[in-house]
Amino acid sequence: MKKLKLSLLIAFIGMASFVGAQNVSFSVKGGLNISNFYGDELSDKNTKVGFHAGVGADFEFAPSIFLQTGLFYTAKGAEYSSKEDGDLVDINTTANYLQLPVHLAYKIDVTPGTKVVLHAGPYVAYGISGKKKIGPLEIDTFDGDIGFKPFDAGVGLGVGAEFGRILVDLGWDMGLTNISRFNNGDVKTQNAYLSLGYKF
Repeated sequence: MKKLKLSLLIAFIGMASFVGAQNVSFSVKGGLNISNFYGDELSDKNTKVGFHAGVGADFEFAPSIFLQTGLFYTAKGAEYSSKEDGDLVDINTTANYLQLPVHLAYKIDVTPGTKVVLHAGPYVAYGISGKKKIGPLEIDTFDGDIGFKPFDAGVGLGVGAEFGRILVDLGWDMGLTNISRFNNGDVKTQNAYLSLGYKF
C-alpha cells in the first residue's frame, strides 16, 4: 500500500507539472555511475562502476524554478560480504533499474547562455535485470526467492550546468527502501553519477 501511495503521489506531481508548466524542454542524457549498497548486514563494501542513459524533461513554473523528471536506464550494484549461516560470503551484484526522478530545480544565470542548476527530490525505480554472484553461485539479481526486491525508492540531489544546449550534471541518489527479501535483512542502494546531455 505504501508503494502504491508513493507511486500515485509521483504520478500526481507529474500530471500537475503538465498542467501548470509555462515552458517545457526535453533532453537526452547519459553518463557514469559509481554505486554501492549500504546496510547493517554488509561489510567489506566496494563500489561498482556502471552507466545510465535516458530522456529528461524540464517544466518551468516560475522564473528560474523548474520541475525535472525523466525515465532512465541505470546500472547499479556493489561488491560486498554478507553473513550466510554465520559465515561471511563474498557477493558481487549488478542491478539494472528503470528510474524515474522528480526533482525541484533552481537555475542561476551566470553568463548569457550559461546556468548553474541546483536540484533535489525523490525518485522511484524498478529492477529489470542483473546478476548476483554468491561465491560460486550465480542467480538473477531480482530472483523471487533469494534475490533482491525490484522496487526501490529514495531521494537525490545534484548540481549541474547548462552551456546553451549542452548539459553537465553531478548528483547522488540515496535509496530509502530495504530491498532485502529476508526478515532480518537490511540492504539499500546508493549511487553517485556524472551525466552529459543535450537539450532540445
